[in-house]
Parts: sequence; C-alpha cells; structure tokens
Amino acid sequence: MTTIYDFSVKRPDGIEESLADYRGKVMVIVNTASKCGFTKQFEELQALYEEYKHNNFIILGFPTDNFNHQEFENIEDTLAFCQRNYGVTFPMFQKIDVKGRNQHPLFRYLTSQQKGFLGEGIKWNFTKFLIDRNGQVVGRFAPNTSPYKMKKSVEKVIQ
Repeated sequence: MTTIYDFSVKRPDGIEESLADYRGKVMVIVNTASKCGFTKQFEELQALYEEYKHNNFIILGFPTDNFNHQEFENIEDTLAFCQRNYGVTFPMFQKIDVKGRNQHPLFRYLTSQQKGFLGEGIKWNFTKFLIDRNGQVVGRFAPNTSPYKMKKSVEKVIQ
C-alpha cells in the first residue's frame, strides 16, 4: 500500500528529501502562493505549527504558480516573503505543479486519496491535506478553510 512516505520532494536548495524523514509525524501538506487572496493563511498556518510542533506535528509548504501566476519566479523571493511577512519557520519546498500535465506525483497521490468538493483536482491555492502518523491522508480542506478551523481535526489525529 502506498503512503506519503513513498514520495520525495526537493528542498529549496534542490536536494531531494524523502517524506519518510517525517515518519511518525502528523503533517499538513499545503500548496501555497505568495500573491494570492488566501496568502494571509500563512499567519494561521505558522500559529498552528507553533502550537502543535512539540506534538510531532509539521506543516510542509509547496509553492505553486498554477493559478494565475501568483508565485514569485525565484524560490529565494518566496522564502524571504514568507519569513518577512508571516514569520514562516515550517519547511517550504521548491515550486511545483499541483495540477495539469506536469503535476507532481505527491499531489497526484494526495488528490487521489481525498477528493475535494468539486472532484479530485486541486482547484486553487491553499488546499490543505492532513496526514496521520502512519502516512495516510485523512483529511482535505478547501482553500477558503481557515487553518484555525482545522484545529479539531489536527488534535484528533495528534491524540
């Protein structure tokens, strides 16, 4: 059976990182964009991370430019923006495609495991996936769902 741990992603420096490095942690995986109407969710995501990081909880951010080109071209600009404006300290990765012909295999897997309200695909920035300690996708939250509204679901999986 496939789990989240079967995938690798690229850190901002280009080095491949296996998601197996996060084995045993509760994760939220989110596709992000720096110039989106939902960008302020970085603040709530960071607060959620700060509140639960001591409970083996991690948030993994994946910048994407799939929706109206709302991400910086350069990953260094993205990282600086997130740090400067929202104090982001959770891991961010290289920009990837979350839909379409070049969709990253991680997001192909995530969307196949948890369908959205309007079907399988990612419809916009800040779609959030909740992963349990066994690497299984146990929740999906719409772009307009505030990270604060995910707290009960996160707490349930952390227990």
